[in-house]
Amino acid sequence: MKNSTAIAIGGFDGMHIGHQQLFANLDTDGTIVVIETGYANLTPKRERENFSKYPILYLKLDDIRHLSGEEFILFLQEKFPKLQKIVVGYDFHFGKNRKHSFEDLNTLFSEEVKVISEVKLHNDSVHSHKIRAKLQIGDIKGANAFLGHNYTIRGKTIKGQGIGKKELVATINIQAKEFLVPKKGVYTTLTRIDDEEHYHPSVSFIGHRVSTDGSFAIESHILDGEVVCNKVASISFVSFIRDNRKFDSLDELKKAIKKDIIIASKELKFLAL
Repeated sequence: MKNSTAIAIGGFDGMHIGHQQLFANLDTDGTIVVIETGYANLTPKRERENFSKYPILYLKLDDIRHLSGEEFILFLQEKFPKLQKIVVGYDFHFGKNRKHSFEDLNTLFSEEVKVISEVKLHNDSVHSHKIRAKLQIGDIKGANAFLGHNYTIRGKTIKGQGIGKKELVATINIQAKEFLVPKKGVYTTLTRIDDEEHYHPSVSFIGHRVSTDGSFAIESHILDGEVVCNKVASISFVSFIRDNRKFDSLDELKKAIKKDIIIASKELKFLAL
């Protein structure tokens, strides 16, 4: 990173298509500088590294928020001795109490400053908070369009309720506390198991198992055959199928799951996995 001549600075939660516009203006030896506020839940911690080829430097906001504008620029120049270019978004602020905007960068930094204008999709501005709102109402396709990739959560596998494989369908159960969980319901998904490079077609459920034990679950049923997941699974959301609901019997629940599988299978058949 010390040899980087260009950096892009921001929070970059989601690594969405607006963020990608900043990265597109980095040089070959560019670096992404993530300012961690503690609120990232679309791409928490190092999850951002799955969506860029550039190295990432993580800075905690609490460690730099006391710096004046001048001190912040000096701090960056110490981190990147060969720095020649800073790329930021139009709404970027820095320095103590967010005193400075991108306009002040041109005064405080003697090299090139590249400011990326607001990015819009279908005349709607792209922001992380809008992606969160779409996920919370189950608008997966809208969220994915803003992201430029399928929204994905990842977590350690945990033991399920134990009746899926025997009475319903086998599922992989995960915990994903650090991620924003989409609206409760059933989804067409792609699921990645442990260290496998490819994703399996799947149907996933998020919510309380109101028809069985009532507990909250994030679980995925693999469509191309039963697999064993030892540690971690990633669930990539493609589309929303239906809301969570209570069924009067396991037989009715099983029929609904079969319908979910048919819907997901048809949609995923045309995707290159």
